[in-house]
Amino acid sequence: MQIEKKPLIVAFCCNWCSYAGADLAGTNRLNYPANVKIIRVPCSCRVNPLFILKAFQRGADGVIICGCHPGDCHYTTGNYYARRRITLLFSMLSYLGIEKNRVRLEWVSAAEGAKFAATMQSFAEEIAELGECKRLEDLRCKK
Repeated sequence: MQIEKKPLIVAFCCNWCSYAGADLAGTNRLNYPANVKIIRVPCSCRVNPLFILKAFQRGADGVIICGCHPGDCHYTTGNYYARRRITLLFSMLSYLGIEKNRVRLEWVSAAEGAKFAATMQSFAEEIAELGECKRLEDLRCKK
């Protein structure tokens, strides 16, 4: 009997919108996959591309960054910086041999709990189809 491994997904969520959207999804009892591990950050612009590479190195199969909608950032222009950084990261990922679909940037507001749950569900399904990511895996991190 073989046990199906669920993909590990790391979600960097901005404190002001996306994390509140995740909280709203939980409050409304909307389901999203349990294998999504949420990391709260002050703003989506605080997600350094090295954090994403480190997540892959530590065994993540997919990484999603969720922030405020453009124009609604608590820090005025933070999400614009995040969008630029992620665009540059996509070219770096292809250079490293990691599929571009393993990283996603989404805008989710505090009032969009249903959108947060649906986004996490669709991303988890997409990552499950891609399978396990072993490209940057550090064998020292395995238990």
